[in-house]
Amino acid sequence: MKKFFRLEEYKALFYRLFLAYFFYFLARLLFVFYNNKLLKVDSVADFFSLQYHGMAFDTTAILYTNGLFILLSIFPFWINTKEGYQKVLKYIYFIFNFIAYSANFVDFIYYKYIYSRTTIAVIDVLEHETNKGNMFFRFMVSYWHVYLLFIVLAILWIYLYKFVKVDYQKPEKPLTYFVSSVVGVLVIATLAIGGIRGDFKKSTRPLNMIDASRYVKQPAHSDVVLNTPFSIMRTIGKTSFKKVDLVDAKVIETNFHPIKRYNNNPKTTPNIVLIITESYGREYWGAFNEEMNIKDYVSYTPFLDSLAQQSLIFPNGFANGSKSIHGMSSVIAGIPSFKDAFTSSPFPKQKIQSLVSTLKEMGYDTSFFHGAPNGSMGFLGFGNILGFDHYYGKTEYNNDSDFDGNWGIWDEPFMQFMKQELDKKKAPFFSAIFTVSSHEPYIVPEKYKGKFPKTDNPMHQCVGYTDFAFKRFFEEAKKQPWFNNTIFIITADHGNLTTYEAYSKIINRQAVPILFYKPDGSLKGKNMDLAQQIDIYPTVLDLIGYDKPFRSWGRSLVGDKNTQPYVINYSGNQYQFQRGNYICTFEGNQITGFYSKEDKNLKKNLISKKNTEMIATGEACKAFIQDYFARIIDQKLYYNN
Repeated sequence: MKKFFRLEEYKALFYRLFLAYFFYFLARLLFVFYNNKLLKVDSVADFFSLQYHGMAFDTTAILYTNGLFILLSIFPFWINTKEGYQKVLKYIYFIFNFIAYSANFVDFIYYKYIYSRTTIAVIDVLEHETNKGNMFFRFMVSYWHVYLLFIVLAILWIYLYKFVKVDYQKPEKPLTYFVSSVVGVLVIATLAIGGIRGDFKKSTRPLNMIDASRYVKQPAHSDVVLNTPFSIMRTIGKTSFKKVDLVDAKVIETNFHPIKRYNNNPKTTPNIVLIITESYGREYWGAFNEEMNIKDYVSYTPFLDSLAQQSLIFPNGFANGSKSIHGMSSVIAGIPSFKDAFTSSPFPKQKIQSLVSTLKEMGYDTSFFHGAPNGSMGFLGFGNILGFDHYYGKTEYNNDSDFDGNWGIWDEPFMQFMKQELDKKKAPFFSAIFTVSSHEPYIVPEKYKGKFPKTDNPMHQCVGYTDFAFKRFFEEAKKQPWFNNTIFIITADHGNLTTYEAYSKIINRQAVPILFYKPDGSLKGKNMDLAQQIDIYPTVLDLIGYDKPFRSWGRSLVGDKNTQPYVINYSGNQYQFQRGNYICTFEGNQITGFYSKEDKNLKKNLISKKNTEMIATGEACKAFIQDYFARIIDQKLYYNN
């Protein structure tokens, strides 16, 4: 019977697939081990509950990965049991599985930076990097333990594979062998289709990332249910940029007034210097934490703390995205990014109203500075779309002795370079700089080693160095005639490694500083309203008295009385919308939760106790998403006066 019905081959096939499930289980366990400070899986029972639900997502990833292997294992070729054929199957099995499996190990480290499973969008970021080889080897040194774990588990997997072998058997009755094989192919193919989809119900769409949220009480736990190969596979060739019809157009206008016009200030043309600081989360900056009541809090920004005392600051500021390119479009153009980066979508190549276009109308010279290799992060390309007059990168700096060996020119010399270029410009000018040094691998120039505080959080040393770079920049800039007639804005693209529990909470992971400084002291104080990156663009236009209508989802932080303060961003496969007394979570089709504004870790879902304010908050969230996709897809990001 074994010869007729290939039972030995089927036993080997299912054993080999079982091994994949076992090693995906180990990967999930290690993922939680590396990231449990953020994931908060509090008990063994909780983990196994998440593992149980995660097996559906593992099934999809494993079946996709092993599709060719399964087909070659079950097709009736009459030579399937020969040693050479089995050896080919083995190579196919391990090549495909190891490529997919390695993706899980990426998120052992990367998760703490993006707070979600890696998707195909990471490829869009990496394609702009010119030093991929350098990055790979640097990560091997920095995270050797992750590479070692992968190698050890890969060796164990190969060892266990050998436990069930297929011995050569020549079919005695070819017709019976063929017919039984066809039946086997049909049965296994049917099971595989159901496994890939998630079930066999005709009415059910294939399993997707958002489905992981159905099984969890805490949003972060959906990332435990998921696996990285699934997240990558499910986002290949997909875009979240699709029009949705969720609310009446009046709801959009009432809540956001997407076309704005301010008449609060006389028309002026001060210089504008915008500094987007790499990974400089609000946690590190003391002046922004005075109301947080964090026990034993330590600030690592002595100069910036002193500058904040003479500035207008927003201690409830948040990023609208989680990656650097998200920060550029949010801050400069008021266009946030959610599941997919706007700049990586099919739609960035259109006329976009922004700080660049509006200030150029007023006669400003515009420039963008980034000390990385030109084109890194996609900044040069997007800068060209926005219309910057000048781009200054590593090429223009032209002195590789100040290259940090990883990302770009050290912040201190590059900010001095920017100051020197600004000295040459004719006012008014608008210049933006994106810094690079406060980032992994968390090093500082050799001459400054030991100068800045080093703690268990390696980011602190870099924060101290970049604070020093700010100090040096302002010391030199204040000597120049353009300084006193300049508005300085300082913010960050996103956060980085956290130390304090308050900033490990889901909502606060995207907390960033927002500061406006004017040397004459006319911008000073502390505003505790909600603020976000997309508010910076309309705030600047309000401050300088730009007197034409313009497109903006954000609000002026100094003069908008019509739009209620709010924040929107994306995490854990859903939108997060803060306004008034509540935080709303929305998965794209339906509201998934309402939480008190104090419940920053989204632990107590109040959706069963909805009140009028909650409903209005939910409708506003839907309204934003609807208008966001409509304006981008219909190419209405520029309001023609």
